[in-house]
Amino acid sequence: FMRKINKIIVHCTATQESKDVSLDEVRRWHLNRGWRDIGYHFLIQRDGTVEEGRPIEQSGAHTKGHNWDSIGIAYVGGVEDEKKKGKWIAKDTRTPEQKDSLVDLLCQLKDAYGGTIYGHNNYSTKSCPCFDAKLEYQNISDRF
Repeated sequence: FMRKINKIIVHCTATQESKDVSLDEVRRWHLNRGWRDIGYHFLIQRDGTVEEGRPIEQSGAHTKGHNWDSIGIAYVGGVEDEKKKGKWIAKDTRTPEQKDSLVDLLCQLKDAYGGTIYGHNNYSTKSCPCFDAKLEYQNISDRF
């Protein structure tokens, strides 16, 4: 049984822009928070590789109050390499390969499930995914 998808929500891992992070590592972070699996349905590596996380049939754990009717996608990155005054600085660190893979994946998901594309920052005070996903992907959301 497939759940109804109304939203596709883009995230970042909030990791340093030059750091690779495996799907298993993100899964470990989420399991350590007491979740039953990785919270995202897809993870996009810095080289553009798209990895599948939680099955789409299952609600994710990525956007409080919006998991039941959404698909969660995260790209690896989202902060600068160096802390400033002890804080990580949010930054759109998407590589050209990540940008291409994200557009391809969003188009596939939109065609298969419908829904409107948002960034986590549309539902949270967090800067994640460190760019305006709703605006950048409006043309994909508006298809059909």
